[in-house]
Amino acid sequence: QVQLVESGGGLVQAGGSLRLSCAASGRTVGNYAMGWFRQAPGKERDFVAAISRSGGSTSYADSVKGRFTISRDNAKNTVYLQMNSLNAEDTAVYYCAAKWVASATIGIKAYEYAYWGQGTRVTVSS
Repeated sequence: QVQLVESGGGLVQAGGSLRLSCAASGRTVGNYAMGWFRQAPGKERDFVAAISRSGGSTSYADSVKGRFTISRDNAKNTVYLQMNSLNAEDTAVYYCAAKWVASATIGIKAYEYAYWGQGTRVTVSS
């Protein structure tokens, strides 16, 4: 079992930045591919970014490419999402997710992930 706790959300003005953190416990996160997803009110949960277990491979949704950066520190069992140039469309609850992998694969579909955090809310004011 992996327990995930997100932090770092909040209220920010358009054009601003936030860094989300996802702290994992229960298992070493180095054996898991990690992802960030988000869900806006009344919408489905969407893929944002993912990173392989070593950090060597990443993937991003088109809507955040060039603005968001996913990274991980396996020694700290933590995954990060640096979000720059935020706009109102980025307003959502952001979820961290983990899936056990035996290779360098990355998952971009929510159903691939077995473990989820409780989410952290990001609100961007325009």
